[in-house]
Amino acid sequence: MGKVIFSISMSLDGFIAAPNDEPGRGLGEGGEVLHDWVHGGEWGSFGAKGIDAEVLGELVAEVGAIIVGRRMFDVSGAWGGHSPGGLPCFVMTHRPPEEWVREGSPFTFVTDGVESALAQARAVAGDRGVAIGGGADVGRQFLRAGLVDDLQIHLAPVLLGEGIRLFEIGSEPVRLRRTRVLESPFATHLRFEVTKK
Repeated sequence: MGKVIFSISMSLDGFIAAPNDEPGRGLGEGGEVLHDWVHGGEWGSFGAKGIDAEVLGELVAEVGAIIVGRRMFDVSGAWGGHSPGGLPCFVMTHRPPEEWVREGSPFTFVTDGVESALAQARAVAGDRGVAIGGGADVGRQFLRAGLVDDLQIHLAPVLLGEGIRLFEIGSEPVRLRRTRVLESPFATHLRFEVTKK
C-alpha cells in the first residue's frame, strides 16, 4: 500500500489562495502566482519544466488516486471535466453536484468523511499512493486524523498578505521530518515525512 501524500502550493506567508479563492492570480502583470511552477509561468498550459516537471511527474507516478474538497472542485471548474493528472478523483462534499453524479463521471463524491474517502481511493490506487490535493480544509482534516504520511509544500515566492490560510490545525503539534528540498525559479519544493506518535 502506497503513501498518503498531502501536496499543495502555498505562498511564503502561508496562504493557498487569495481571499476570492483565486490561486494567486491578480497579482499584477508578470506577478508570481502560487501555481506558476505547474504552468511554467504561463497560465493556460501545463508546461512545468526542469525541477518543477520532475516534482509533478514524480507525484503523478507515485499515486493512483487523488482526494480533493468540494470547494477546490468548484473553484477549478471541475478541471474542465477531466480529473487532475487523469487520476481517479474523490471529492469530499456534503452535497454532491447532481450534474456530475452519473455513470462515466471522472469524479466520485464522498459524503461520509476522511476515512471513507481514503478507503475508496486506496481501493482503486492499488499498490500506489493517494494524493490529498486540497484544499486547506480537506488537508487539515487528514492531518488531524493522523492519515498523512508525507507532506509536500510547493512554496511560491510571493506574499499574498491575506487569503485562505493552510495551517490552522489546532493546538496539537504535528511533527515532521524534512526529507527533501528542491528549488526552481517558481517554487521551493519541500517534502516532509509526518512522524507518527
